[in-house]
Amino acid sequence: MLCLCAVLAGCGDSSLNPMRWFDRGGAPRGPQTLEPRGGYADTDQRLPVPQVLSARWEPTVEGRLLVVTAIAPTKGWWDVALVTETPQPAGRVRPGPDGVLRLKLVGAPPLAEDTAARMPAQPGADTLTVAFPLSNAALEWIDSVTISAGLNGISLKV
Repeated sequence: MLCLCAVLAGCGDSSLNPMRWFDRGGAPRGPQTLEPRGGYADTDQRLPVPQVLSARWEPTVEGRLLVVTAIAPTKGWWDVALVTETPQPAGRVRPGPDGVLRLKLVGAPPLAEDTAARMPAQPGADTLTVAFPLSNAALEWIDSVTISAGLNGISLKV
């Protein structure tokens, strides 16, 4: 009996293994690669938002929230975000060697055939507001933050 068990244990991937006799397709296999479906994004296709109006700090429990207000020339801008000028791993924010964290304000303009692309933005109603959270651990390394837009920029001390 012991000899039979040793022989069958050696047949792990063969049809002689009794554990595989009633197997219907096998266990689902995981992905063969860590690459996300559709591949990695090459570059951010969003354009710089033309004008930054203001920037301010809001306190949070775990650090600060950088709140930036901007305006675009037309209505309909979407997917507005603050991104680091130099690519960094997700969830990590590090300033340059000079202690300055450089951010870009980017967004997607409306499509050319969209009616919003032909309507000028109204400063009171069509402002764009975006926030960027910074933890206390990240703030220890940052002396100031510079936000650049298409036509202007703004800097804040930490």
